[in-house]
Amino acid sequence: MNSCVHRVVAALLCLGPVVSHAEVVRFEITDRKPFAEGQSFGDVGPYEQITGRVHYAINSAHRANQAIVDLNLAPHDQQGRVMFSADVFILAPRDLGRGNGAVFYDVNNRGNKLAIRFFNDGPGGNQPTDPGNGFLMRQGYTIVWSGWDGELLAGSGRLRLHAPQATGENQPLTGLVRYEISVDRESHREPVNRANHGAYRPTPRGLDSATLTWRLRAADRRVPIPRSQFQLTVQPGAEKDPSQLPMVELTLEAGFRRGYLYELIYEAQDPLVHGVCFAAVRDLIAALKNGEGEGNPLTGRGGQLDYAYGFGVSQSGRFLREYLHWGFNQDEQERQVFDGLMPHVAGGGLGSFNHRFAQPTAFSTQHNLADWPTDRFPFAYETQQDPLSEQAVGIMQRPAATNSAPRVMHTQSSAEYWSRAGSLVHTDPLGRRDAEPPKNVRIYTFGGTQHGPAGFPPSRGNGQTLANPGDYRPLLRSLLSALDAWCREGTEPPASRTPRIDRGTLVSWEQSASGFPAIPGIRYPEVINQPFLLDYGPRWLAQGIIDHQPPQARAAYRVLVAKCDADGNPLDCLAPPEVAVPLATFTGWSLRHRDAGAENELVGLNGSYIPLPASPADRQASGDPRISVLERYGDLDTYLEQLQAHCRQMVAERTLLSEDLERVMARQRERATPLFQEE
Repeated sequence: MNSCVHRVVAALLCLGPVVSHAEVVRFEITDRKPFAEGQSFGDVGPYEQITGRVHYAINSAHRANQAIVDLNLAPHDQQGRVMFSADVFILAPRDLGRGNGAVFYDVNNRGNKLAIRFFNDGPGGNQPTDPGNGFLMRQGYTIVWSGWDGELLAGSGRLRLHAPQATGENQPLTGLVRYEISVDRESHREPVNRANHGAYRPTPRGLDSATLTWRLRAADRRVPIPRSQFQLTVQPGAEKDPSQLPMVELTLEAGFRRGYLYELIYEAQDPLVHGVCFAAVRDLIAALKNGEGEGNPLTGRGGQLDYAYGFGVSQSGRFLREYLHWGFNQDEQERQVFDGLMPHVAGGGLGSFNHRFAQPTAFSTQHNLADWPTDRFPFAYETQQDPLSEQAVGIMQRPAATNSAPRVMHTQSSAEYWSRAGSLVHTDPLGRRDAEPPKNVRIYTFGGTQHGPAGFPPSRGNGQTLANPGDYRPLLRSLLSALDAWCREGTEPPASRTPRIDRGTLVSWEQSASGFPAIPGIRYPEVINQPFLLDYGPRWLAQGIIDHQPPQARAAYRVLVAKCDADGNPLDCLAPPEVAVPLATFTGWSLRHRDAGAENELVGLNGSYIPLPASPADRQASGDPRISVLERYGDLDTYLEQLQAHCRQMVAERTLLSEDLERVMARQRERATPLFQEE
């Protein structure tokens, strides 16, 4: 929003309540059963799995809901309330009194549950049965997921938000929508909004006048495709449920080519009031903490929930940042909702969550969706003056004004610096100085990792190099424990760990190339995802309505990356042990190979894993400037000794748990042994 609208919203937040409180009306529980076949988790005991739906009612006139775009256009009941619902899934100690009294809310990613995979090293899945190492359960958390994404189609246990629909007085609301399709395999028919997602329904005029263009790279000129050469098809099935977007498919006569960007624009109707996603999470967590809501499944279980922590990966981390930005961490009774938040691999992004014809799944990278409304100001948690838009705002500004600011641990990989404007979280918008985050914010850069750890042994996929298996999950476990102690006891967590301008370790991406080793066969990037100030039209800032499709780029923000050492690994970061005591170069970038199309563009959110030469002979034969494994360690025992010493240092710094030391050692022993056996 512009500065004027920011002042209006801030003023509204200072007013007293004007209507009765909104609430979780009721919980509709459809299934309860023992989790993991009744397995007991230490002193906490067994867990129960609870499945159902949450029913909400919110009033568009209440100050806490003023930021929700088009809420006044949603159907209201006789009391002036907007009704909607969302799926819910809970894993709770059977005896809540034996738990730790805290909700761990995992903001699902496109309907999918990730907490067990990221904290328990388990297989995850939407019907979890394997608790992995049981970390979250052994700690006693009540783990909660709920639907917040209204684009999703039903199926595979995806959690969905059943959002209300904005309506006109005598006819449907309409507007231009835009979708970008890019494929990794050649085909003739594709969903316009990726698999498992609905899209906004085209109007009859929209079907006739839809436009389609193609280009190889985001900066290239858009080339029109004649209307006679493509067809839009709306699959039946969503007509009976206004909250369900239909599946819309695009058939292209000539076929989709790998790596190319196909941009579809058409007039659509019936936008969702998607901003209720923030109120849905707010009111659910408030109800669970305060024992409210008819049929609340956690009341009368021998304990209470005094704390709530939120965690979100990627899209879900951006959700948490925007949740804070719009001031939703205070409920309608002026109670703080979350005590602590962990937005993970969100980079500097917000999201397409709260505007007319919102597309919550959309995200920007260097190659794909580069001009979608996801990476936009404000980027940082502190209040900053944006020299491009002339706004003055920060992620924490509204929570601070209402005394509802949680403690925040923002964590990101090296890939976010290349693909998600990660540096803008801790610099000014033009990358000239380091930011000064509020005292309740910590920022940790997991150096030498990619967006999500690759498996081992890694594969190349669309990249010229192997994907990056650097594993930050042990760091997440330790930081969650530190966040818990910070919120409960006021114990200060580890200091922020990021590369910095004032230390010379955060530099321009062009400058970083000069310090990267000249590894034979490895091409250094000549591109980066650099967000722009985008003009979406005259109604965007004040009303959340896009008129310009595509938008017009006005000016660029400046992103920076970590300077690297002689091995090509980033400096001044909180690195996993295998990166700090390396057997390879671990980067936050990967370049597309020729067969994938758009050669030398960045591969989404991937990094690279470039093994060190094994021996002096290998190094000399290949011309690799990096010191070989045998030259730097000599033998397996010496490598493991150095690795263990580093792990113990991390335990002392509270960035690694004692229980994870042996896990890390065992994993790296298995991976390193073949390297030393070759000689």
